[in-house]
Formats: sequence, structure tokens, C-alpha cells
Amino acid sequence: MLTEHTSRQFDAELEAVRLRVLQMGGLVEEQTANAIDSLINRRMDLADMVISRELQVNAMEVEIDAACSRIIVRRQPTAVDLRMLMTVIKTISDLERIGDEAKKISEMAKLIYQAERLYKPRFNEIKLMSGIALDMLRTSLDGFARLDPSVALQVPRQDVHVDETYRLCMRHLITYMMEDPRTISTSIEVLFAAKAIERIGDHAKNMSEYVVYMVKGKDIRHTSFEQIEGEVA
Repeated sequence: MLTEHTSRQFDAELEAVRLRVLQMGGLVEEQTANAIDSLINRRMDLADMVISRELQVNAMEVEIDAACSRIIVRRQPTAVDLRMLMTVIKTISDLERIGDEAKKISEMAKLIYQAERLYKPRFNEIKLMSGIALDMLRTSLDGFARLDPSVALQVPRQDVHVDETYRLCMRHLITYMMEDPRTISTSIEVLFAAKAIERIGDHAKNMSEYVVYMVKGKDIRHTSFEQIEGEVA
């Protein structure tokens, strides 16, 4: 009976940590969407909110990390339970960095719109990139919630599109700067925002790979699509 009671407690602790990760993921997803909205639609109220709530994201990472450390010390988990905790620790690190990138996007939005400049940037590539990156983040979190390793087949392929769009955006911005030096300041700030979105895609890709490690016990980082398909199948 004591062993059964201890096992139930352990399961409850693991589930509580998993739910906190999903809560943190929801907050980070909201932060990212608001940051992009602030940039594209000149929503300075959203930019200010993203910047102010970034500390909340940091606090959640610290809290969840501490909870994982306590469980590891007290319960000495093995096999799938240990993999789950290791996945949580890695995932919250990437989520915190996504939160940092969202803050950076908001800061760039404030710089772009608070200055009275002649050049008004276009956000065609930014809109495309951000839509894909947000979908990657949602898919990775969904894969974590459902213990579904197939997300590692979808998300890395989306990351390729984000990278291609980022390079296209960078070429266009360089052209603007070469043709009209008055566009340099704003173009650089747009480029920083685009790079932040590209990095969000990278972190979402990392998170999808951690799901495979958690479920299958396989480390698929730095592997080809063909190798990933073999591990996930």
C-alpha cells in the first residue's frame, strides 16, 4: 500500500510539472502572437504588455526547473520518467528564449513606430514567417501534450520555409538600404525582428525533437529528415 501511495504521489508530481509546462507554453505563444501583432499593426499597447510580462515567463522557467530538480533528488526517476523530466528542463529553456525573442520583436516595433521616419516598412515576409513560426510553436506544444513524436516530421520541414523566407526578407531589406540610405535605421530594426522570428522557429524545432526523445528515447538532433522518419516510424 505504501509503495502504491508513493507511486500515485510521484505520478501526480510529474503531471503537475507537465501541466505547468503547457501553461508556460500558452503564455509564450500569447506573447509571441502579441509581439508580432504589435509590429505588423502598430499596436504599442501590445508591445508594452509583452515587454512587461517577459519577467513572468522567466519566473515560470525558474519555478518549473526547481520542481524538476526536487523530483529528481527525491524520487530518483529512471527510464521514461527521467526522460520526461529532462525533456521538460530543455523545453522550458527554449520557451524562455522564445519569450526573449518576443520581447525583442516588441522592442523593435516601438523603435520603428516611435520615430517619425519617411520610410514605412512592408511586412510581407514577416507575416509569412510569423504565421509559420507560430504554427510550429503550437504544433510542438501539442506534440508534448499528446506525447506525439510525429511532430518531429512536420516542424523541421516548416523550419526550412522560415529560414528561406528570412533570407528573402534580408535580401529585400539590403536592397532598400542600398537604394535609399534613409531606410537604413528602420530596415535594420525590421531585420532584427525578422531574425527574432527565425530564432523562434529554431526553438520550436528543438522542442519537437525533445518530444521524440521523451517518447522514443532517441536523440534526433542534427539528423536528416530520412533518419528522423526512421526513428519516429
